[in-house]
Amino acid sequence: MKIHLKRIDDSMGMEAEDESGHKVRMDSSAEHGGHGKGMRPMQMLLMGLGGCTSIDVVSILKKQKQPLDDLKITIDGDREPGVEPSLWKKVRIQFKLEGAIDPGKAERAVELSMMKYCSVAETLRRAGADITWEVQVVHPSLPIKP
Repeated sequence: MKIHLKRIDDSMGMEAEDESGHKVRMDSSAEHGGHGKGMRPMQMLLMGLGGCTSIDVVSILKKQKQPLDDLKITIDGDREPGVEPSLWKKVRIQFKLEGAIDPGKAERAVELSMMKYCSVAETLRRAGADITWEVQVVHPSLPIKP
């Protein structure tokens, strides 16, 4: 895997590109010398966590033949205060799955992802992050019978 970065402005703005041509823009906040015109690298790490676990969860639920209609993930993190580098110390993830899904299977899919398959989660754990999660399953409304 190769990633290429190039500076795109007179400040901290960077554009990253993978081997397939997918691009992401990164920048720093104004208080750190940037223009705030892109994602911060530490935000991208949490996004990577969300992407990694979502791929796992969707794959596991498909194998379990669970009808997933929608998946939303919210990630909230706290970094170490007052130190450089400032690592993620606490990361909380909320999974909202929609569909006629067995809640036990949804919980198991998330647990397998977070504890066994998601490389980003393991990378953050090895760096000292405490990762917790909760799973909510929303069943579709049943049609009203006449």
